[in-house]
Amino acid sequence: MRILVSGAGIAGPVLAHWLTRHGFSVTVVERAPAPRTTGGHAVDLFRPAMNISEKMGVLPRIEERATGTRRMTVHQEGSRRPVRVDLARIFDATSDRHVEIMRDDLSEIYHDAARDGVEYLFGDSITEVSPDGEVRFEDAAPRRFDLVVGADGLHSRVRRLVFGEESRFSAFIGAHFGVLTLPNVPGLDGELRMHVGVGRTAGMYGARHLGDARVLFLFRSERELDHHRDVPRQKELLRGAFAGMHADVDRWLDELDRTPAFYFDSITQLRMDTWSRGRVTLVGDAGYCPGPAVGGSTSLAVVGAYVLAGELARAGGDHERAFPAYERAMAEHVRGSRAGALSAARTLVPASRLGVRGLAQGARLISSLPAGPGRALLRLAATSARRHDSVTVDDYPPSPAAPGSRHGF
Repeated sequence: MRILVSGAGIAGPVLAHWLTRHGFSVTVVERAPAPRTTGGHAVDLFRPAMNISEKMGVLPRIEERATGTRRMTVHQEGSRRPVRVDLARIFDATSDRHVEIMRDDLSEIYHDAARDGVEYLFGDSITEVSPDGEVRFEDAAPRRFDLVVGADGLHSRVRRLVFGEESRFSAFIGAHFGVLTLPNVPGLDGELRMHVGVGRTAGMYGARHLGDARVLFLFRSERELDHHRDVPRQKELLRGAFAGMHADVDRWLDELDRTPAFYFDSITQLRMDTWSRGRVTLVGDAGYCPGPAVGGSTSLAVVGAYVLAGELARAGGDHERAFPAYERAMAEHVRGSRAGALSAARTLVPASRLGVRGLAQGARLISSLPAGPGRALLRLAATSARRHDSVTVDDYPPSPAAPGSRHGF
């Protein structure tokens, strides 16, 4: 059985790995010319995704590339005294198995795990998918596949071709975010430096193995702002939202025209009744993005890819059985991630001065309490992390009698 996966970010390589382990023949098409290894932002893997990564044999590499961020300094807009927070204690209390890693590092690790027995088509993308599985590409010759999986992110081309325009399924949840790279920033050493004001939050962090740093901007907006594929407009929106916040933030904004890597988007959720149509299904952000930067979407994508591959194997490649089983297995987790993203957005980008003060002082209180009370209090507050950690998925052991073949592309 021949399966085409669109997208070589996170969900695509994880899916390709497990599909080949189950005996399917896999091709991955990716519009970028090569695996992305620069830029990106920090993402979280929670216990279920960590367990899946361990089964893939890549957990040591993931832990080796962890950002190592263990402290946070929070500057409240209008206050001269920063709040210092022990993130190590917060991380340990919120999740019994968690790592923060740069997204592009994680993508590279998963790609390396899914190279053997997988055909990759870099620098190309899908232009048409017919009901019988014939696929047309921008450059490659048309080919026929038994199944097609869109793992191509929030702005999925596969979803648009098969299900319709993104606007039919996306829901803006009141904020935008931007990420830029600052080269050779000294002195971070495991520290996240945050500036929090009413309706806007900015933070700078690094990673132990990187020679540069990242800045994440989050700001509220009553409506989704017009910015699609207009980088000058995106940078203009960031300057307008954060001008005058703090001297540090002004210096970060000064790097906008010099940064080697920049990303900007609205924080939207995808809300679809089904992620499957005929021979096509969606996985990760392409089907059920809970909200970039706030919803744990990376961990969700890893779990979704593992479950999809497992259900296809369990059904012997019969997508009419496997796709509904995959959606049933993921539905509750997706709903919980959406709810968690809405809560996280409200917390990370406070709408009032009281919210600003509560974010900073609450984090300081929890990190300064003795281990027992601090853990108990944080577990009451951190419902999103608990939700991600509590997800259970079936075990899908590779079968010697799995359908299809690894080869014969």
